[in-house]
Amino acid sequence: MDINQLKCFLTAAETLHFGRAAQALDMLPATLGRQIRQLEEQLGVQLFQRTTRAVSLTETGSRILEDARKLVEEAEAFERNVRTIRNSGTHALNVGAIDSAAAGLMPQLLQLVRQEQPDLTVQIIEQKTIHLLPKLLSGSIDLAFCRPPDIRDPRVHFMTLFYETAVVALPSSHALAGRERLGISDLEDEPLIVPDRRSRPHSHDLTIKLFVDAGLTARIAQVAEEKQTIVNLVAAGAGLAIVPRWTSRLKVEGVTFVPLAVPDETSRSKLVLAVAWARGTRDPLREAFMSVLKGHLEEIEATA
Repeated sequence: MDINQLKCFLTAAETLHFGRAAQALDMLPATLGRQIRQLEEQLGVQLFQRTTRAVSLTETGSRILEDARKLVEEAEAFERNVRTIRNSGTHALNVGAIDSAAAGLMPQLLQLVRQEQPDLTVQIIEQKTIHLLPKLLSGSIDLAFCRPPDIRDPRVHFMTLFYETAVVALPSSHALAGRERLGISDLEDEPLIVPDRRSRPHSHDLTIKLFVDAGLTARIAQVAEEKQTIVNLVAAGAGLAIVPRWTSRLKVEGVTFVPLAVPDETSRSKLVLAVAWARGTRDPLREAFMSVLKGHLEEIEATA
């Protein structure tokens, strides 16, 4: 039996709303529905009554709910035990990071770790938040630098670090490239390249919210998934893009990064960076790594 299908069942049973359950698990509602249908087919029972207006557990779904919860808890305890055994025999810490953190935070932090914790080896896994959080729960990574989702899995602890500075990436030949700072009103008529919301909801929403807060409409010319692709499209003249300042370290020829003036009074117009790990786990390697991060957080934040 697939433990992930049971997790989908439990989350849907807790929320009784497939959309919210899918968001909590960082997956598409269609994917959640497919996982639950497959579980129902394997068990030969119907777990939910679904209508266009409501979702409810069937009698069978209610009766097996506690057993399913116990199975998931046992599986997670097994994963934690394996992680503890693995870490007890190695000095390697597996750290996941979204692209901007991998480009901006990790080079600084790893240098500090080598100075203060020379016996600690760190392996970096660069992926999107939507892929990093399941890896935390499975034990394949020990720590993740990510964007905290709107609906947070209670099994994951999130510690907010700081907000990343937004900049505008534009062709170096663009008329605005020589400005010291840009406002959203300067971008009103400019074609924009934005991230795909399905895989990068925070970065996508940042651009949209900035325009909405200014009473304007973003003129979206292109949607792309990877930061590197977005910056390359800017270099090709496909449009402008609002990105975290650390993206400027990609060093793409023909692209200039200009600071963007955003309102200070609201966090809606900012990109939060958090560090996350699985609740209920103790890891001396993670604690050593975190002690370095906490000791130098202010100087790292100054570069974000």
